[in-house]
Amino acid sequence: MHPLVEIAKKSVETYVREGRIIKPSKPVLPEMAVKAGVFVSLKKHGQLRGCLGTFMPLCESIEAETIINAISAATKDPRFPPVEEDELEDLAYSVDVLSCPEKVSDLAELDPRKYGVIVVGGQRKGLLLPDLEGVDTVEEQLRIAKMKADILPHEEVEIYRFEVKRYK
Repeated sequence: MHPLVEIAKKSVETYVREGRIIKPSKPVLPEMAVKAGVFVSLKKHGQLRGCLGTFMPLCESIEAETIINAISAATKDPRFPPVEEDELEDLAYSVDVLSCPEKVSDLAELDPRKYGVIVVGGQRKGLLLPDLEGVDTVEEQLRIAKMKADILPHEEVEIYRFEVKRYK
């Protein structure tokens, strides 16, 4: 198990069992000391159980970002009730570390297998990670990202793409 996945798992388990947020290690490992957006996904028996994160970093390190976003994925995803202690053994974790988003001027620059997307319409923003099961076209990727942001299908949006390093 990758160290970031271990951190996500420990963060969720500690928070659910004890109501406590773990602290980043001292010193932070060099590859985790940089700042980046991070998404944490939880699956239970192969089905999504929670997924939240940040596309621009809010914390001082990837490790700290992972801790906060793992807890959020387990307790604050509006699509699911908070994770209960009896579910912890059934959870599988993945951590996606995002590259810096870059603006897209042509849909040909997108590829749902390689790039995630961010759509921006006014104050509304929607994000969809890359390489998701069942999302095979750019059109489907953009439709879902708009839907997540409450942006109507015909509304104009700015589109950004990003890559991820996915750890399981």
